[in-house]
Amino acid sequence: MKSFTDEEINRIIEMAWEDRTPFEAIFFQFGIKENDVRELMRKHMTENSFKMWRKRVKGRKTKHGKSNPGDRFKSNNQRF
Repeated sequence: MKSFTDEEINRIIEMAWEDRTPFEAIFFQFGIKENDVRELMRKHMTENSFKMWRKRVKGRKTKHGKSNPGDRFKSNNQRF
């Protein structure tokens, strides 16, 4: 996996926690796939926080579905 700065890691984690930000947006901005996001989250979060996040994300359509760019949620912290 690519090496990221602390600021980038924090932003990836923030985007992963946002319910309306799909994994495709994280890939578009940082070039890492869902499995890599999961690995990063597991490495940089406590075990309980990671489990809570996985439970929330598992099967959530807004995180996994191909989104229509017109319907895309964009956080104020997101560059693109």
